[in-house]
Amino acid sequence: MIVCHCTQISDHDIRAAIDWMRTADPQTIITPGKIYHALGKRADCGGCMPLFLDTMRTCDKLGVAPPILRARTDSKKDATHEGRRQGHRISQRRTAV
Repeated sequence: MIVCHCTQISDHDIRAAIDWMRTADPQTIITPGKIYHALGKRADCGGCMPLFLDTMRTCDKLGVAPPILRARTDSKKDATHEGRRQGHRISQRRTAV
């Protein structure tokens, strides 16, 4: 499956790069940037990043995950306000009369 259409990176390419990096250095922290670099490519628009990260998460040899790859906590998954404080819109603020 193609993960990044801009650079034609597939899920197989991502897993192969992770396997190669893990074999070369078992202690390295693997990031999306390192995978792009290992494949001789560079990120373009970033639209693939959610799928790219999900593909990395499912790889058995990923090892220690950097914070960007760690699972989200359940409290943040169901938040409808996307982390903004309540009343962040001007129309929702009360006006002093």
